[in-house]
Amino acid sequence: MTENQIFDYVREHPDQRVKVALVDIDGVLRGKYISTEKFFSVIHSEMGFCNVVFGWDMADVAYENSQYTGWHSGYPDAPARIDLSSFRMIPWENNIPFFLCELIDSPQHSAAVCPRNLIEKVIDRAQKSGFTPFFSQEFEWFNFEETPASVHEKNFQNLKPLSPGMFGYSVLRSTLHNDFFKSLFSDLGSFGIPLEGLHTETGPGVYEAAITYSGILEAADRAVLFKSSVKELAYKQGIMATFMAKWDERLPGCSGHVHQSLWDAGASKNLFFDEMDEQRMSATMRHYIAGQLHCLPFILPMFAPTINSYKRLVEGAWAPTTLTWAVDNRTVALRALPGSKKSTRLETRVVGSDVNPYLAMAACLASGLYGIQHQLALQEPTIGNGYADVSYGRLPGSLHQATEAMKHSSIAIELFGETFVKHFVASREWECQQYGRVVNDWEKRRYFEII
Repeated sequence: MTENQIFDYVREHPDQRVKVALVDIDGVLRGKYISTEKFFSVIHSEMGFCNVVFGWDMADVAYENSQYTGWHSGYPDAPARIDLSSFRMIPWENNIPFFLCELIDSPQHSAAVCPRNLIEKVIDRAQKSGFTPFFSQEFEWFNFEETPASVHEKNFQNLKPLSPGMFGYSVLRSTLHNDFFKSLFSDLGSFGIPLEGLHTETGPGVYEAAITYSGILEAADRAVLFKSSVKELAYKQGIMATFMAKWDERLPGCSGHVHQSLWDAGASKNLFFDEMDEQRMSATMRHYIAGQLHCLPFILPMFAPTINSYKRLVEGAWAPTTLTWAVDNRTVALRALPGSKKSTRLETRVVGSDVNPYLAMAACLASGLYGIQHQLALQEPTIGNGYADVSYGRLPGSLHQATEAMKHSSIAIELFGETFVKHFVASREWECQQYGRVVNDWEKRRYFEII
């Protein structure tokens, strides 16, 4: 739609309200409904969002270690703008208009803490170098025949999965709760999140969806909205969807693999493809992969942001543990997929489903550009089992280790700026502190009687 067509749609919608949201540091949509009148009063200027959305964690507990905001600042409103290009209609809410927002720099507020602002800065860097990034993300997630109330009543124990057993790529299991399965295709498509594919994965009640590729900002918008939309559509069917990286230690974890390629300024030529190369990989692609491998140990929290993320990154569980790459190998961190001039791409397999897509894609692109800028040489590919190839080291094994590496890294600051890195690192330190205070069920079973 043109700008005028969008305005006409908003003006004429019978609900006379608009839904707006921005994305916090954890990738959670934080939003509200505003009246049509309010929308037109702010669309060409700015609106206020309480800056606590970047000053608390996913449980709404205020950070005690944040410089951006806190009790010391009084949690004022931060200026934000509505991005007209993000316009969508929500099919499961009477097609009411929806828009994404992002922060605006002001003397009192830095927009650097806003994940959507961060990815736009990295995109601008790519475009100034003559690159057009195309990205997409795929997600795995578990589904349960539960509601928010029942999950809490059961204390997150003994939940009933949507389907029993291990049955990946099952044509049979997809007929169970087929209304939900169909709505994921149709409603998400109507909401501007087209899917390339959807199938069951191995594990009880697990689905996997691949979102259609696009320009990187649109890809990140789609991925952010996908996670929230799946949960909303699940609610309507009496289903709970979770994007935890590792729901159960006995089952595989849930990935959020990011696919990416760089095209020329006119978006007409895939710069990762080289027909003359034996592997059909260009020098640009090799430098890009080398950059990700080089930077990965110092930016891992942007790919694996929670305590739970590192329960997924274990050997033999379809998630990488080493600093490795190879062609079409699912045991390595970076899986190169050289093919045709249209399809040649890189798959970053470190990323979990619990990720903030803006941060994961920004990290992929920024580290890849770093490799191109510094003309980094690509190490030899892994042959066979990536878990056994420790030639170039292992990934940090916990959020604490990964956060410490990022905190003391000059590379992270070079890629993302000091303001963002300080805020993000503080939020990950807070996550570790919150976990460290808790006495969990494992400790009780382990120590209560015996010790």
